[in-house]
Amino acid sequence: MENGRAQFPFPYQPYSIQEEFMQALYSTLDQSKVGIFESPTGTGKSLSLICGALSWLTDFEERRRQETAALLQEGETVLSSSVTESASSSSSAVPDWITDFVQKKAERDLVSKLKEDELKRKKREERLEIIRNNVQLKYAMKRKSCEEDEAFRLLQLSKEEQTEAPGDQEDEELIIAEYESDDESKSRSRFCGAEEEDDDDELVEEHVTKIYYCSRTHSQLAQFVHEVQKSPFSKDISLVTLGSRQNLCVNEEVRRLGSIQRINDRCMEMQKNKHEKQHHEEGVKRKRGPAKSVCPYNKASALQQMRDEVLGAVHDIEQLLKLGRETHSCPYYATRLAIPPAQLVVLPYQMVLHEATRKAAGIQLKGQVVIIDEAHNLSDTLSCIHSAELTGAQLCRAHSQLTQYADRFKGRLKAKNLMYIKQILFVTEGLVRVLGGKVGQNPQSQTTQAGTEMLTINNFLFKAQIDNINLFKLQKYFEKSMISRKLGGFVEKYAGSGVSLHTQRCSNKENRHTEGLNRYLQTLQSNQSPAPVSSEDQQGSVDADKVLSASPMMQLEGFFMSLTNSNADGRVVLHTQGTLSDSSVKFLLLNPAVHFAQVLKECRAVIIAGGTMQPVSDFKQELLFSAGVGEERITEFSCGHVIPPENILPIILCSGPSGQELDFTFQNRDSPRMMDETGRILSNICNVVPGGVVCFFPSYEYSRRIVSHWEASGALTRLANKKKIFQEPKRANQVEQVLSEFSRCIQRCALGSGGLTGALLFSVVGGKMSEGINFSDDLGRCVVMVGMPYPNIKSPELQEKMTYLDKHLPHSGGRSPGQALIENLCMKAVNQSIGRAIRHRGDYSSIVLCDRRYARPATLSKLPTWIKDRTSAHQSFGPAFAALRKFFLEKKQKQV
Repeated sequence: MENGRAQFPFPYQPYSIQEEFMQALYSTLDQSKVGIFESPTGTGKSLSLICGALSWLTDFEERRRQETAALLQEGETVLSSSVTESASSSSSAVPDWITDFVQKKAERDLVSKLKEDELKRKKREERLEIIRNNVQLKYAMKRKSCEEDEAFRLLQLSKEEQTEAPGDQEDEELIIAEYESDDESKSRSRFCGAEEEDDDDELVEEHVTKIYYCSRTHSQLAQFVHEVQKSPFSKDISLVTLGSRQNLCVNEEVRRLGSIQRINDRCMEMQKNKHEKQHHEEGVKRKRGPAKSVCPYNKASALQQMRDEVLGAVHDIEQLLKLGRETHSCPYYATRLAIPPAQLVVLPYQMVLHEATRKAAGIQLKGQVVIIDEAHNLSDTLSCIHSAELTGAQLCRAHSQLTQYADRFKGRLKAKNLMYIKQILFVTEGLVRVLGGKVGQNPQSQTTQAGTEMLTINNFLFKAQIDNINLFKLQKYFEKSMISRKLGGFVEKYAGSGVSLHTQRCSNKENRHTEGLNRYLQTLQSNQSPAPVSSEDQQGSVDADKVLSASPMMQLEGFFMSLTNSNADGRVVLHTQGTLSDSSVKFLLLNPAVHFAQVLKECRAVIIAGGTMQPVSDFKQELLFSAGVGEERITEFSCGHVIPPENILPIILCSGPSGQELDFTFQNRDSPRMMDETGRILSNICNVVPGGVVCFFPSYEYSRRIVSHWEASGALTRLANKKKIFQEPKRANQVEQVLSEFSRCIQRCALGSGGLTGALLFSVVGGKMSEGINFSDDLGRCVVMVGMPYPNIKSPELQEKMTYLDKHLPHSGGRSPGQALIENLCMKAVNQSIGRAIRHRGDYSSIVLCDRRYARPATLSKLPTWIKDRTSAHQSFGPAFAALRKFFLEKKQKQV
């Protein structure tokens, strides 16, 4: 059917809004458009995306197959027919036989290409069929893999027994290869040349038409993969989940390194060792030196086997790790090999949105479909991915380490390398100077005058006196020479856990032994007796040590890359405070559309989906129109919720029980009257709401102040008599524990044990509980929003962003784009928080917005449609409270 489909395969009878969603999605993909799709959480958005998009992909592949078959038949018919009669007369100077030959050759080439493509497709399908059906073959391959692995282990043991030969060659892997700045030689393959050594060309494949699905977190991606497994497409679709080495590595020796940078470096080093080993096996004499370890999980045959298994069935990351251990192959490289033939690739945001990461992963967007889920913060995500920050301490450390590296290896580095290293040192010196410091001195002892300065890129380059350096060439040098990795290896090898900032260290065995003593002597010198340290501080110092031991050159490279942006698209923020080590230089991307434009241009279609995409107009203006997308290419779809209208009660409270007007502006919110009134509102709510109540505050600081006030006034004790009180933790690793205790408490109260009616959770807008966590059923029978969470208007970054928007975007509705940004940031945060409560069709909940400003028509219009249409604003507390009590009484009677 043209631009539509009558029915979609679905695991159960879909809701009507799901059918509408799939129809709109199918049509958008078919017409190669950019779609903005809004479907509230709890309406089965993931399944609608899966079934709608994969139905289109199936139909598209079938249509293409038929078109290819028709073209093939037509081409063969033309070729087999008799030679076309030449024109009786021709004024052209080219002889007829040449014209005829060229025409025939083009036809023959087309036919042979079509045949070749068809053959590849059949071969691919046959291989998948074998994997899916031939279980015996699977076990035979597994057995072969285990035997190979055993042989490899024995070989490793014999190598370890060899004596290490010291000498000048031991640092060979740290030396930068000879570099020519204008050398345009072919870049090495993305697997560091693995395919060059493997004769089997099956490892390299062309990309089939596919859908890239990306979301924010790995847990959201895992959830999506589980939905695919439940869908009717689970048996027929080739799906691959991508992740970082940190997520996918199965080599325990490498996994133990912990930090993502160290894991990456070790893995790359093992790849290099593997290729060197292959060269040596070809008869090249090996230089004497210690035996270099290679990864036992990275063998061509094992990777092929795992790639085929990945394509044969749908796996999430946990299942990929299990499969990797079983087949003794690397999930990281096997999944990358599986990208070209895969039909659905599931991956995190940054792998699609960041060009360098995209290239490194081997992702090709040309003519493909990209679905970006949970896209309500897409603009901020793009800005964060492409922004970069460096502290004075990092800059001094990078300068010190690179100086030590250059001094140690100056006799073995080529002139071109030394020239570029000097340039990097010069630029780093300029960055330290602009922060008011000097290299070669301890950054912690250098004082700077506190202040913040915002500069355009060009002005910053002039101020730092580095405008004479070609940053594009420097960026290319970083990329080709891999100096950041080399320096990381150098630091790890020679610095142990404590990095010398300014003095060169030689072979450090003695240093490592005396390091603790040296630190203790330093504390005595500065008259600071080592005070007892809390476990939390100890954890912090361990983390700080890890950061110190890593080379900051990666961050420096990222910052240099940021400075190659257009002068108008970004700003540099100089933030000096107290000491040089605490001061920072930050690149701020003001125009995210410049990086999104490439994705929009290359892809066949882009779908931007989310539970709450309002307000869409500003989103379109900032990300789509600014990227050159015309109105005619954009499709919008928004649907209501599947819950009955009577299952949700959104209330706007304009005043509290004592008649105090609720106006949580920055000037009023700290007044004792306002805090007391908020306590009374919560106390009343806890009287009538069963189960869990989640109360959101605008910031951690305000949450701390208001809870302290309630403690002093006794309001907190009154609340604790009705519901057990929980607070959102500051540390991310404690969130799960707090949530499970909150849940268990509510379950116990539901059984009638004790005098409590449930639990009350104090949370923060934009915090760890406001996104990605479900307060379904009894966990969230009421969500209370205290005040409006406007961002900090005094932030220099935000002010610069507002100025930029005011200058580059059109004004609408009497408001400047800068003012609209502030309002939108606030309402997006509100929508995310209040959307946590309703999670499925049978769920019910109340939403209480405590601030008279929510009743303004402009603000009210920014709420999701399914909430806005059912919202009532109450000038006095009495009628609002009566409506709340009635709502829960009715629900209780229905359950009886």
